[in-house]
Amino acid sequence: MRSGAVARSALTPHPGVRLRGPRNAPGAKPPGIKPGFETAGIRSGDDAAKESAAVERGMSGGQQALQQGVAQRDVREPSAEPEIVFETRGEAGLITLTRPKALNALTLPMVEAMHRQLRAWAGDARVSRIVVRGSGGRAFCAGGDIRQIQALGKAGRHADVMAFWRGEYWLDAAVKSYPKPYIALIEGIVMGGGVGISLHGDVRVAAENYSFAMPETGIGFFPDVGATYALPRLPGYTGRYLALTGARIGAGDALAVGLATHAARAEDFETIIERLAGGGAIARAFDGLDAPGTETGPLVAERALIDTCFSADTVTEVLARLDAAARDGSAFAGATAATIRTRSPTSLTIALAQMRRGADLSFAEAMLAEYRLCERVMRGHDFYEGVRAVIIDKDNRPAWQPATLDAVDAGAIEAAFGPLDGPEPLFDGSQGPPEAARAAEARP
Repeated sequence: MRSGAVARSALTPHPGVRLRGPRNAPGAKPPGIKPGFETAGIRSGDDAAKESAAVERGMSGGQQALQQGVAQRDVREPSAEPEIVFETRGEAGLITLTRPKALNALTLPMVEAMHRQLRAWAGDARVSRIVVRGSGGRAFCAGGDIRQIQALGKAGRHADVMAFWRGEYWLDAAVKSYPKPYIALIEGIVMGGGVGISLHGDVRVAAENYSFAMPETGIGFFPDVGATYALPRLPGYTGRYLALTGARIGAGDALAVGLATHAARAEDFETIIERLAGGGAIARAFDGLDAPGTETGPLVAERALIDTCFSADTVTEVLARLDAAARDGSAFAGATAATIRTRSPTSLTIALAQMRRGADLSFAEAMLAEYRLCERVMRGHDFYEGVRAVIIDKDNRPAWQPATLDAVDAGAIEAAFGPLDGPEPLFDGSQGPPEAARAAEARP
């Protein structure tokens, strides 16, 4: 049981969004939602649906895999379908992300609705724990709607861009500080924003197809949603490896380093939910269930090499150590170095600076650092170029500016961590919408 302040202000629905209960028509509810429970859904309006071509902020060893993930989610979902559904099952508040065609990617209306519901359940004595899951089987949540963010930024709508990041980061802070047990049932892909709404909870259950990554350096961004706080606290230098490379890992590696706390078969998730709904100790929800095979991968097998190479103080030195290991016969080192060399030099430099600072920061301080970075990065070049090359045009040939690590301005990176002009948001769980709308209106 955790303690933490949770803001109680109301949340204004996003334009074009209706909050209501499920329809009575057959098939109105997403799979797994049972009749007879309190439910509410959030549905996109027509305008929101036209903009909701969400994209995966991830890759598996290269840009081609990222592009394949994006292709699966480059769709427009019907506006009649809910994006997120809330239920009360016994003592459990159940959140289901219901954008399976978009790999359950987050939109701002989803973020704000989830934040509001968490606040409501925090003050509801009937709800003793929160459970969050994704629908469709392929993904828990693959991140945020990067296409929409890129389009807003290129249109000069910086305030709207920052409203999304601020809302997402506020939600992550609410999860971190939540006063009741928070359980994430993770089936499939968990990346970017999906990490933010799962990793900071108490219990993180990995299914057999669990796939974690923080791949932002591949699109000219940086590891966010609390990665500045969480990744430096992983064993050794595994967090730095994940931050710089964007590598995907499975359930075995996630359990080994603490990204996941439990493993269970996806087919048993409904049983776990029903047990959690019945109250009692959280641990008893897993009694008697067979855990899937959780073979470890390179994060465990190559741990010594990872620690040797990623303990370096600069990205250039990380690469030098990897190159030396590759010359000594390490295929892993060679492949890792090749991957890093495809990433934005600016993003890599920022990511390593995050990892070096993060171990000494509180969660709220780390989130504020990310928000400051976001303010600067979203006014720069590489994010828009990375999204263009990997997601829009799919030519996989981003023209990073600067193009080399040597040309990155160390002073500019240091300044990017500095305070913003004017009041800054708090990320201690005390703030959230509708403050987001007011703050966005106030900032040019």
